Amino acid sequence: MKWRKPSNPAGVPVWSHDGIICTGEPYKDNVRLTFLKGTLLKDPKGLFNADLKGNRLRAIVMAVALNTSRSKKTPQRKVSHQA
Repeated sequence: MKWRKPSNPAGVPVWSHDGIICTGEPYKDNVRLTFLKGTLLKDPKGLFNADLKGNRLRAIVMAVALNTSRSKKTPQRKVSHQA
């Protein structure tokens, strides 16, 4: 399922169960997973690294860096958390 919104008419991936749980938005150098009720979730490991406007949303932003030392035919991706 995709959620279509004015800023992205093609839609963004949505994970849901009895309503939207999370959306995934790819950007040039990161991927953002936005949890619509993120403030209601416990986060003992500190995975949420982006507070968003409002009192319910929280997100996890993962930076993606391509390893340019390898052949262009087999790009290797390195995922790290962005603070």
